[in-house]
Amino acid sequence: ELGVITLEEAVRKMTSLPARTFGFRDRGQVREGFWADLLIFDPARVADLATFEKPHQYSAGFDYVLVNGVTVIEEGRAGDARPGRVVRRASAN
Repeated sequence: ELGVITLEEAVRKMTSLPARTFGFRDRGQVREGFWADLLIFDPARVADLATFEKPHQYSAGFDYVLVNGVTVIEEGRAGDARPGRVVRRASAN
């Protein structure tokens, strides 16, 4: 939106770069055998809908979220699945 960095660079900085920095060899990329944590979104529709009165309101434009390959948000609505887990920092690369 502000033209500071490209969308692709922003995605890299939030996915593969921290995965590599913290030593997670099986995360951060869409590849066979990797953990499937995915967010499907429409950049044209992304908008923050949270307000002071409703701080936990989901943002618009984020239609699907998969955690460990399990859909947790579908068509913008959260389901009951909670497949996430805490991961500890891996050993340095």
